[in-house]
Amino acid sequence: MSIRVAIVGPTGYTALWLVKLLARHPEARVTYLASQREQLPHIAEEFPELLGICDLTCRSIDAAAIARECDAAFIRLPHVAAMQYVPVLLEAGVRVIDLSADYRLSDPRKYESVYGHAHTDTANLANAVYGLPEFNAAKLPGARLVANPGCYPTAAALAIGPLLAKKLVKPTGIVINACSGITGAGRTAKPHLHFPEMNEAFMCYGAGTHRHQPEIEQTLTGLIGEEVRTLFVPHLLPVDRGIHETIYMEPADDLLPGAGAEDALYDVYEAAYANEPFIRIRLGFPNVKHVRDTNYCDLAVRVAGGKVIVFSVIDNMIKGASGQAIQNMNLMFEMEETAGLK
Repeated sequence: MSIRVAIVGPTGYTALWLVKLLARHPEARVTYLASQREQLPHIAEEFPELLGICDLTCRSIDAAAIARECDAAFIRLPHVAAMQYVPVLLEAGVRVIDLSADYRLSDPRKYESVYGHAHTDTANLANAVYGLPEFNAAKLPGARLVANPGCYPTAAALAIGPLLAKKLVKPTGIVINACSGITGAGRTAKPHLHFPEMNEAFMCYGAGTHRHQPEIEQTLTGLIGEEVRTLFVPHLLPVDRGIHETIYMEPADDLLPGAGAEDALYDVYEAAYANEPFIRIRLGFPNVKHVRDTNYCDLAVRVAGGKVIVFSVIDNMIKGASGQAIQNMNLMFEMEETAGLK
């Protein structure tokens, strides 16, 4: 099988990693780079590190041309912009993995309240598969539209889900203390992200108001069929890439503190992810350095201070975005799940 791939919105950091990862994929190749820019660059002029890896010049976004030349399209456009193109590509017969937020929240009213814009493609929204493979792998083969999860929600759901599913922690009072590298803010220049501002800096932003909090709650609520409430507190790290989340949960009433409880929690994670190729259970504390350039999520758990504490780390550009998107594509087309990612 050979999958021909388009990247719509190819000049951001996520697209850079899509090109890099797809270049080593045994059964997929990038055939079309579609940009909204007026001046369309050669991709190696935009990213010199791609010289000799990808010899494509960006073209305009032409759904008919993409449909002729491609089997699948990765949409890497801002929210709102993405849903202008997704319906046209689907109608043209192209299968879509959307890395924006436009198809992540299943309720269009929630989307409007969170993103401040009415959802204009509710028909396709209703059929979109949320692409967290560890939870939704069975729904991905044959899917036409996959909503790639956000980076923070990926790390959070993978950490919290197994304990909620076994009713070992309470579904309310969950505090997610999260830290991300600067690439999570995108490639567009912003004054507060300049090197003199970020070097040796560390700050909180969007406490309790970040757009990823509803996505986290939706994923976990759907997993257990009971409303889950969280407090999500993101921070910006002075590193390029990586997400580290420390998550505090109230133990279920019959979960006793101590070493025995901690061992039991580790057993839950080992069982939940025994057949998942990109989840690693760590006895020591996970480190963002150890998942850099990989599609792994590293997890560890502790019982302390009357709380269950879970630690989750990913590379926000790979498991948090491009790598997970390729993992989804592999499952959509019924290829080896790890193709291009190990």
